[in-house]
Amino acid sequence: MLVAAAVCPAPPLLVPAVAAGAAAELDALRGDCRRALAAVAAAGPDRLVVVGAGAAAVTHHGRGAAGSFRGFGIPLTVRLPAAGPGGGTADAGPTAEPLPAPSAVAAWLLADAGWDAAPVTAVSVPDDLPAASCLELGRELAAGSARTALLVVGSGSHCRTLKAPGYLDERGEPFDDSVARSLAAADHEALAALDRELAAAVGADGAAPWQVLAGAAGRRESTAPLGGALLHHTAPYGVGYLVAAWS
Repeated sequence: MLVAAAVCPAPPLLVPAVAAGAAAELDALRGDCRRALAAVAAAGPDRLVVVGAGAAAVTHHGRGAAGSFRGFGIPLTVRLPAAGPGGGTADAGPTAEPLPAPSAVAAWLLADAGWDAAPVTAVSVPDDLPAASCLELGRELAAGSARTALLVVGSGSHCRTLKAPGYLDERGEPFDDSVARSLAAADHEALAALDRELAAAVGADGAAPWQVLAGAAGRRESTAPLGGALLHHTAPYGVGYLVAAWS
């Protein structure tokens, strides 16, 4: 059962070593990611699953799975927390595949927040995983009696300004605003109905992970609904950065 979720963006610039001289510019964003993870920890989950895009196929990563920022010129390796409270050992899990960049950023966020509330695994999905498959994966993750929490990582439009990575697309800001409203209201039905063609056009790599969250939250229809809080909604580099907590 899904008991909580944190939604965070996944730009490598969140990692100070990657951001270098611009590290301080994202301090507020990092702080809001910590707040979202604190809200998830307060829900008392039995397990946390990181959900991010960037994989060629749906890939499950076990406890202690590693990712690297060498592709960004930084010799930094990060790992999913190997154990929750009470210690334990790392579990390489179903695959030894390295974490894609979004999930590596998530691993850094968890370390930055000092996460030790529950064991952590990850699922990486293709950017173009169909909505129906995303929703089904979310339902699978939330199945059973375990108190499950998600850390969903991905960014909004990368077309918010002329200097943005995707140049300017006037559809980008309204798209991000609609996602922000859905996250603020914990509206899983609105996330499930996201226009994936538009999401791809404006470069929103969070679309597939958000729809996995929608599928997981949809299983709660017979129980008390989750409440949402939007903690961050900016586009400092022409890319939409959204942080939310559901609990």
